[in-house]
Amino acid sequence: MTTLLAKGHPMNHDLIFSLAGMLAMTGWAALLLSPLIPVWSDRIAGLVLPAVLSMGYIVILFIFPAPSGGFGSFAEVRELFSHADALMAGWIHFLAFDLVVGAWICRQGRRDGLPFWLVAPCLPVTFLFGPAGFLLFQLIRAAHGMSGVRSA
Repeated sequence: MTTLLAKGHPMNHDLIFSLAGMLAMTGWAALLLSPLIPVWSDRIAGLVLPAVLSMGYIVILFIFPAPSGGFGSFAEVRELFSHADALMAGWIHFLAFDLVVGAWICRQGRRDGLPFWLVAPCLPVTFLFGPAGFLLFQLIRAAHGMSGVRSA
């Protein structure tokens, strides 16, 4: 599906979806390698790639605003995400934020001294189910005597 830019250039949703997904997967791969490259995984997955995804999100949000919908009610949200451009922005939003949370989980796990084999299962759960991965990590921390959400 494509949307025409103001000057007639199409926005290819399938291409943007694929590129955003590849960027995010690169970040998740870096997180899985974080025991070997902790500083680089933090930079790649915790800063650079979320920033690139965020820039893409902002571009889509402002250049391709949805003609209707909003956040005031469930009906407005449903209407908003019925537009391909808004749906694409929402997808990139999820990719960026889940990656930031995954990077925080890795950093916090290292700070807490948790073995990576306890942290690693939280990553695919966070990638696929966002808040469920965050909750799983908090439960693992609690089971190992860590409590609270400390800042990154």
